[in-house]
Parts: sequence; C-alpha cells; structure tokens
Amino acid sequence: QVQLVESGGGLVQAGGSLRLSCAASGRTFSNYAMGWFRQAPGKEREFVASISRGGSKMYYADSVKARFIISRDNAKKMAYLQMNSLKPEDTAVYYCAARSAPVGSVYGPADSVYDYWGQGTQVTVSS
Repeated sequence: QVQLVESGGGLVQAGGSLRLSCAASGRTFSNYAMGWFRQAPGKEREFVASISRGGSKMYYADSVKARFIISRDNAKKMAYLQMNSLKPEDTAVYYCAARSAPVGSVYGPADSVYDYWGQGTQVTVSS
C-alpha cells in the first residue's frame, strides 16, 4: 500500500511556473512508477507525465511536452512536476498516481494502470 499526498498547487498568472510535489508513504517508493494526471471542470481526467521507478525514463503528453518536467527523489519518497510557461488551459486539479513496476518501465496515458492516487491539488492559471 502506498499513500500519496500532493502539494504545491495555487493561483499563478499565465507564463508563470509552479512545482507540484507528491509525498509518498508506505512501501518502498522506488518500486513504483509514478504518474501525474489532471482533471479540469467538466472534463475527463487526462494524462500529464510519467516516470519510471528509477527516474531514467519519462513520458509526456504532447500538450505539456517542453513545458513540464517530471522528476523524483527516491531517497525522499517524493515525486515532482515542474510546470513552466503555464497557460489558462492548464487549470485543473492535478493528481499523482503510483503503480508497482519493473525496472525501466514507464506508463501512460491510461489512468487505469495506476493503483494508488492522491487527493489532488488545484492549479489555477489566470490570463
């Protein structure tokens, strides 16, 4: 079992940056591949980015590629999403997710492959 808690959301102007954090507790964090998803009002949850358990492989949605960076610190049991050049369409609740994974595996965009989810953190980008 893994418990996930997101933080770092907030209100930012278009063009600004935010860094989201996902704190994990429970079993060995380094055994889990991680993902970030988001859900805007009235829309389905969508994939943002994912990272392998060791951090060597990343995968991004086209909509955030070159603007967002996913990373992790296994010693601290943390995952991060650095969001740059934010746009109003990035406004959503952002969720981190985890699943047990073999070394080197990275997942996305299906949210059904993830077993554990955080409660979400709101990101609002004003124009």
